[in-house]
Amino acid sequence: MIFHTRTLLTIVTEAALENDLVELFHARKLRGWTIVEARGKGDHGEQHGSFDANHNIQIELIADSAAAEQLAETIQQKFGGDFALVQWLSDVRVLRAEKF
Repeated sequence: MIFHTRTLLTIVTEAALENDLVELFHARKLRGWTIVEARGKGDHGEQHGSFDANHNIQIELIADSAAAEQLAETIQQKFGGDFALVQWLSDVRVLRAEKF
């Protein structure tokens, strides 16, 4: 089997941004992503087990490096000043590279 290197973009942010981010993903013609609820502690406080309207989400998507980096930069520019937002990039190896 042949593995191909791609980039995983992970985003942890406020759930209020979900629709805006999904719209951005569609505009960039990204093929897929995963969104889950997230809890933890950071500069913007601690999120506990009981979720309310102010909960956090974690989004993961895989793309080529250039697309992932450009997307992360756009997200930071558009939303970083007004919302709790953390992003990181990781190299991953995938099968079926055409999916990404």
